[in-house]
Amino acid sequence: MTESYIQNLFAERIGGRGYGQGTEIYKFEKIKRAKRAALAANPGAELIDMGVGEPDEMAFPGSVRVLCEAAAKPENRGYADNGGLAYRQAAARWLDGVCGVSGIDPTTQICHSIGSKAALSILPACFINPGDVVLMTTPGYPIFGTHARYYGGQVHDLPLLEKNGFLPDLSAIPTDVLRRAKALVINYPNNPTGASATPEFFARVVAFAKEHRLIVIHDAAYAALVFEGRPLSILATPGAIDVAVELHSMSKGFNMTGWRLGFVAGNPLIVRAYADVKDNTDSGQFLAIQEACAYSLDHPEITQQIAAKYSRRMDGLVATLNRLGFSARKPRASFYLYVKTPRSAIGKDGRRVEFPSAEAFSQWMITDRLISTVPWDDAGAYVRFSVTFLAGSAAEEQRVFAEISRRLENAQFQF
Repeated sequence: MTESYIQNLFAERIGGRGYGQGTEIYKFEKIKRAKRAALAANPGAELIDMGVGEPDEMAFPGSVRVLCEAAAKPENRGYADNGGLAYRQAAARWLDGVCGVSGIDPTTQICHSIGSKAALSILPACFINPGDVVLMTTPGYPIFGTHARYYGGQVHDLPLLEKNGFLPDLSAIPTDVLRRAKALVINYPNNPTGASATPEFFARVVAFAKEHRLIVIHDAAYAALVFEGRPLSILATPGAIDVAVELHSMSKGFNMTGWRLGFVAGNPLIVRAYADVKDNTDSGQFLAIQEACAYSLDHPEITQQIAAKYSRRMDGLVATLNRLGFSARKPRASFYLYVKTPRSAIGKDGRRVEFPSAEAFSQWMITDRLISTVPWDDAGAYVRFSVTFLAGSAAEEQRVFAEISRRLENAQFQF
């Protein structure tokens, strides 16, 4: 087939003339292909999926009931745009009652988003010009950086290292980078490391932002999933409202990944800019979904129950991996466990297999042991386990852990 003239029309931001011509495969696509191949090679076998980063259960019945009722209301049929006062008010109550953030004005300091991903893709349009720099942690969720690059911006990576508690070293940023930087993007509890921030860290971030005239974007999608105490919001930090916005999501903490709703809260000028660009990007989320999610925010016991389940599973997974030779530590929040990968293992054929990277180990886990994980080689070789695997009861969870032990007990990992 003759190459279409369309091949010459693609924007440089997505590859220009070379778009679609490369052979490199995205990490998650490699995992999907490896899982399909492993199941094809082992018909009827159980693949234990510890890589899926979304809840394994439905939204709670009360939330679903309110959605059904709200969907039947004629007044909810139209465009939401940036509206939905009931949801914004519930978000303000949730920030106050659950996170201890008082005084947030729902009319000027909160605007809903069609999930955190949408907000992270919109916010760069508010600030990034060609040549501007965004400071982002790595490994991490790339969406803000991807869109910053679309606008001609640059991304400066801040490695998350175990020796620093997986918090970025702000003092290591070069002076010439700081001069061009506009935004610092952080995410705690963190994906993929599972690390949590501290009040002291957030205080340093706020002071750093003011000193270097930056805005702070805190992606707090996992904030509600804490195992002890209350969720920690950067907006509870003195002075944070001067420089920061925080992104919250209904997906992880309320079992609502497909509902696509969240909110941006904080500095009113940043929220206003986000809302203005959003108004030219989407027409808002269905008001019935907003109404059901407002109900959910007013029932924080939902996330408490979900977090308790993940905490129980995390205890079982940590104990299982440590018996196998890993150095796993239970995080204080999220559903992710991030561990160093072994250097080698014994394969099914009895020969030792070397793992030059986390990706190599993760592929071996799928093909050789039918256990799916997610590899990260951005700042050392680590693999991410997620405790969102399918299991309908505590007894079933224990069966899964026992099966993991059985499949890996003869691997003789070397670290």
